[in-house]
Amino acid sequence: MKKRFGIIFVPALMTIGLLTAKIPVQAADGETIKNGIFAENIELSGMTSEQAEAAVEEFVESLKGVEITLRAAEGAEVKVTAGELGISWGNPELVSEAVQLGTRGNVIERYKMLKDLEHENKVYPIELAFDLQAISNILTEKCSKYDVEAVDAHLIRENGQFRVEEGQTGYVLDVETSIDAVNDRLTGDWDYQPCTIQLDIETDQPKGSAEELSAVKDVLGTFTTSFTSSNTARSANVVNGCRLVDGVTLYPGEEFSTYEAVSPFSEKNGYYMAGSYVNGKVVDSLGGGICQVSTTLYNAVLNAELEVTERHNHSMIVSYVDPSADAAIAESSGKDFRFRNNTEYPIYIEGYTENKHITFNIYGVETRAAGHEVRYESEVLEVINPTTDAIYADASQPIGYIVPESAHIGYKARLWKVVYENGKETSRTQINSSNYKMVPRSATVGVATADPHAYEEIMAAIGTGSIDHVKNVIALLTAPPAEAPAEE
Repeated sequence: MKKRFGIIFVPALMTIGLLTAKIPVQAADGETIKNGIFAENIELSGMTSEQAEAAVEEFVESLKGVEITLRAAEGAEVKVTAGELGISWGNPELVSEAVQLGTRGNVIERYKMLKDLEHENKVYPIELAFDLQAISNILTEKCSKYDVEAVDAHLIRENGQFRVEEGQTGYVLDVETSIDAVNDRLTGDWDYQPCTIQLDIETDQPKGSAEELSAVKDVLGTFTTSFTSSNTARSANVVNGCRLVDGVTLYPGEEFSTYEAVSPFSEKNGYYMAGSYVNGKVVDSLGGGICQVSTTLYNAVLNAELEVTERHNHSMIVSYVDPSADAAIAESSGKDFRFRNNTEYPIYIEGYTENKHITFNIYGVETRAAGHEVRYESEVLEVINPTTDAIYADASQPIGYIVPESAHIGYKARLWKVVYENGKETSRTQINSSNYKMVPRSATVGVATADPHAYEEIMAAIGTGSIDHVKNVIALLTAPPAEAPAEE
């Protein structure tokens, strides 16, 4: 030491060494957390990083059983646990920060930090995380079922009179915003106790009023077709489809889908197996005949001058309306008949069947002039007649088996809308154009036999391309052998 003017000077490094002799330069492996360090209420003092991690994980694990109540539509409460919502530890890095606290920085900074810990604890917040997909699944599967669908005010027609059925307010869970509401609540100021979270419920107000609907009384369009030639199953399908469309109230701007109204085509929904067009053939399918429902409705819509947004012709011509006046629906090919209420008032669709006739009436508020009239004219542009028969050999059936199919004439046609004002034609507009397949008369013929001669005969008959000739050959080949004359 040096002595100057009676004052003793200690070298600076020695002074610092005396003050900080117990402060390591950096945390070594196995270093324990300094005193006064907490993860919220969990004291980490003296723990290694592994011990600290285990302590916090144990705490988070204990929260998995905490009950969370989710309040859905109409006040319905769905009880789940934090574990079901996918709770996890969101900031595990706090352990490494706690271990390094008091070991980083220069000696002065480390000394100051340790002194601060003697006077005030260092408390790290434990951050939680939740599985957003798990929250979404619970909201969708357990909470959305309490949604209440809005029911618009609508008309009911009974005994030739209308009455108004009041609407019902709807309540619908907004899943996306409710995910945020749940996550924000549980990762924000949640105190780890059972709690209730109000989900985001949207109110869906019904359309219409008694005053608005009471104005509906005029027949805007009507049309009837006959199904007197239909068998029992097809007739039942037409009646069922008509029933499913009957009673619809459509507000201004709303679009109606016939397919959505009459599907699914199942026995449970009232349908039977009956003939329908598939790939140029008539085959039995559930709901066969339903296109007569959509076709009859199509013509009523045309007469009401509503906006047709989708219409398809049949693959082959139908007998109950003129060419181009049909409207097919088909699940396999995605065909639908759709139209929009383009009036300023609600409309009501009435459908009924009587004496094997189907009728649709469309009611609304008549705004067309008294002398206004519309008619529709079918124009056939081309007729394509079948010229030959189509014969198909079936080796799985014996000789004698024959299933004939009728021919279908092909057509090219278009439909015109003709408008009259006070009896005078004022406009003529093409509404659609349609192409109908020509399908020749056909037959599926059995050719299975153990007799080579019979096989050659039937195949030769098929080769002629004449169903009539095939029938004659089958009659000869299947005829019983002639009896031998009795001896005298």
